[in-house]
Amino acid sequence: MGVKILIAAAFLSLSLMILSSVGFAAVSLESQALDIKLKKASVKQISNVVYAQVPSRGYDNVALKMDILKPETKEKLPAVIYVTGGGFINANKDNFAQQRMEIAEAGYVVASIEYRVAPTAIFPEPLEDLKAAIRYLKANAEKFNINPDEIALMGSSAGGYLVAMAGTSNNTRQFDKGEHLDQTSNVQAVIDLFGLSDLTKVGDGLSEQIQQLHKSPAATESLWVNGSPVFTGVDATINNVPEKAARANPINYINENTPPFLLMHGDKDTVVSPKQTEILHKALVEKGIESTRYVVKNAQHGGQYWAQPEVVQTIIEFLDKHLKN
Repeated sequence: MGVKILIAAAFLSLSLMILSSVGFAAVSLESQALDIKLKKASVKQISNVVYAQVPSRGYDNVALKMDILKPETKEKLPAVIYVTGGGFINANKDNFAQQRMEIAEAGYVVASIEYRVAPTAIFPEPLEDLKAAIRYLKANAEKFNINPDEIALMGSSAGGYLVAMAGTSNNTRQFDKGEHLDQTSNVQAVIDLFGLSDLTKVGDGLSEQIQQLHKSPAATESLWVNGSPVFTGVDATINNVPEKAARANPINYINENTPPFLLMHGDKDTVVSPKQTEILHKALVEKGIESTRYVVKNAQHGGQYWAQPEVVQTIIEFLDKHLKN
């Protein structure tokens, strides 16, 4: 028995020496205070809000939905509608979640929308969807705590093209279809991230191989304006339908009511030529519209660069300038 006690004592002594040698901190039974200064509002997500009912894919009445990030504050807030890209054939409203949350935390109600896509829907139906989303938020401004006179659009890739179309056509009603027609679809600012403008020049400045791909009737910009030839569409390239291409070009809608634009494009983009936002930027400036364009070094078509603080802060500063001041 004495031997066991000696062994236990030796083991305890050795354990204490080991704990002491590694600097093991003593456990405190006292709670510690965490002093917090309130710097931002909490944000609530409202998912799958139906903003329009449209005919699509053989159905007469298909619900189009948006997800809304709503800062919890009593103050009426400006709103940003995000329009995802997807090559004209997809529209996943889950995209750009990280950036949308950061914008919401900066004091904006942020709505991300889905919309109809090619080839079953063709231009201008997806643009009509975006305009319907704008009118819906204005009609329900009280419900979502929005200032209806402070709305901006932000889109990437095909979504950048759509917000450019919606912004340049401010104060026109030709693309307003559906409900809430007592509201206008005018907006106060547009953010176009690596979007398209002139659909006949999507591959300009890129490799010859990529340029040839855009000359195909199967190129998504061709499906965007022509639809599928199997389903009453036209079997033609975008360059074979100059009148349709011109009607789907935001540059041709710029007017004195077009709001300020922020355009950003990666210099390593091999999907949509950086010349696309350059063409639109020059056209806006020539028409006397405020436009700022940034080239993001080493950025491709989407990806990690677009989640970096420098990009998101540039977007927020633009929004603050035109919606909060």
